[in-house]
Amino acid sequence: MIEIITTLIDFVLHIDKHLADIFTNYQQLSYGILFLIIFVETGLVIMPFLPGDSLLFAAGALIASTHTLNLAVLIPLLIVAAILGDNTNYFIGKYFGDKVLQIKWISKLVKPEYITKAEQYFEHYGSRTVVMARFVPIVRTIAPFVAGVGEMKYITFLTYSIGGAILWVSGMTCLGYFFGNFDVVKNNFELVVFAIIGISILPMIIQFVKSKTKKSNA
Repeated sequence: MIEIITTLIDFVLHIDKHLADIFTNYQQLSYGILFLIIFVETGLVIMPFLPGDSLLFAAGALIASTHTLNLAVLIPLLIVAAILGDNTNYFIGKYFGDKVLQIKWISKLVKPEYITKAEQYFEHYGSRTVVMARFVPIVRTIAPFVAGVGEMKYITFLTYSIGGAILWVSGMTCLGYFFGNFDVVKNNFELVVFAIIGISILPMIIQFVKSKTKKSNA
């Protein structure tokens, strides 16, 4: 387990180098690899730790510098991956939610506080959570599952899922494409990854501080 966590941390922090290796070694198959990573992160409630934001940013940056893949092909492909992942997660939650969370090893990965946090987002932002969660690690993976458990109306979920996927994939990938080639970004990519993660979890921190403040004032 520790080895897996160490490998994941290394992949996240050096994602530009790992993606460069993937693009070089697998070329056109890289489309499928990226599709699978995005699908798994958004579609399997047990995999909330995959680096979605930094992966999209790094992919855009590498395409700008190497032209190995086609941005116009990659973005629609990954939007489809994100939508399919969301819907898979939604239906897992809707039909198997309680049973899934009762499995011991899954309950250790999907901690109760993750579910609670996603539920708080739904309580505060309503259906918009499906869109907003795209930009928040962990919540991004848990939110569709919770929407399914809570039996959110499917057409509502699907609408927000499509909108969120388009904004998230195109936004993060295009940011990488336009800014990833700057020397200051290329030479400090680890710091950029930390910044992306920090900005992504900022809403969670703000929400946590607000909830603590309300409890202390109550």
